[in-house]
Amino acid sequence: MPLLSRHVVAFLAAVVRSPVTVGAVVPSSSQLAARLAAVVPRAGKPVVVELGPGTGSVTTAIECRLGSRGRHVAVEIDPKLAEYLRIAHPQVDVLVGDAIDLECLLVAQHISAVDVVISGLPWSLISPDAQRAIVEATARSLSSGGCFTTFAYVHGLSMPWARQFRALLGEVFDEVLTTRTVWWNLPPAVTYVCRRPHSWITRARRAH
Repeated sequence: MPLLSRHVVAFLAAVVRSPVTVGAVVPSSSQLAARLAAVVPRAGKPVVVELGPGTGSVTTAIECRLGSRGRHVAVEIDPKLAEYLRIAHPQVDVLVGDAIDLECLLVAQHISAVDVVISGLPWSLISPDAQRAIVEATARSLSSGGCFTTFAYVHGLSMPWARQFRALLGEVFDEVLTTRTVWWNLPPAVTYVCRRPHSWITRARRAH
């Protein structure tokens, strides 16, 4: 079976198993994946963490940016998707777990700081308290020059939950940039690029 077909079959199987944790109608397009992965440094040996990789659309784009450099860790809550990823991307450290436990997962991997966190999580299906916990844990996990990026579907940007999530990003990060729309995605999406966690986050990191 061609790779694309296996990719789609794995995605649809995940939707059937747990529609409340997938949150998309199709996998992310290569254009959206490339936009998300664009924050991965071209030089050095960065540590990149991917939250909610699903069937690996963004995983592939991250690997193209990294080549054989650095370290790529993917946190996936669905064990079957995690196993699929391990087979499709043997060079990626795939962890089965909840993004809300990110800090503990990183400690277990002996990772003290992360250069880039890229999220494919379905924020509209995550409670506000859990959203805050994940975003704050992400911010605490970043290195001093680190970057967090995620996406939102354009059609939902005016929804109350979307505005609340954007406000949360601004509360946690000093800089939140919204990119131009990726029209070649179903549905079209924008990405948020977040840098420099506010001082209260860095104080919390020291306390940890």
